[in-house]
Amino acid sequence: MIRSITAADTYPLRHRVLWPDKPFAFVKVPEDESGLHFGYFVEEQLVSVISLFVNAQGIARFRKFATHPDFQRKGLGSALLKIVFERALELRATAIWCDARLEAKPFYERFGMVQEGELFYKGEIAYVKMTRVF
Repeated sequence: MIRSITAADTYPLRHRVLWPDKPFAFVKVPEDESGLHFGYFVEEQLVSVISLFVNAQGIARFRKFATHPDFQRKGLGSALLKIVFERALELRATAIWCDARLEAKPFYERFGMVQEGELFYKGEIAYVKMTRVF
């Protein structure tokens, strides 16, 4: 089941999945309070999270997309991403983008996203910017 959640609800899963070796505060972003946050629950356990931000120019960005390792590759993240795309369209976004870990690039390509620009690094992790125009 997918539900709207608070930014604070996302932090434990963001930390555990994305940046377990960093301080807990590292998973917070300044825009969190203005974003829309969604969670996928299995038997009331929050197992996947994603956050959506839409700027005044109608460009959407999702960030801090994380799924508990025990629930990866089961379609939960795909369901969340579909909801985020739908919500961005409802908010009249004309495009959506994310900084994707290189290993996740094929996942985003299945949703019509394409790489924009060159490979870059956050610490030792390789990333690419993925975009989709609506």
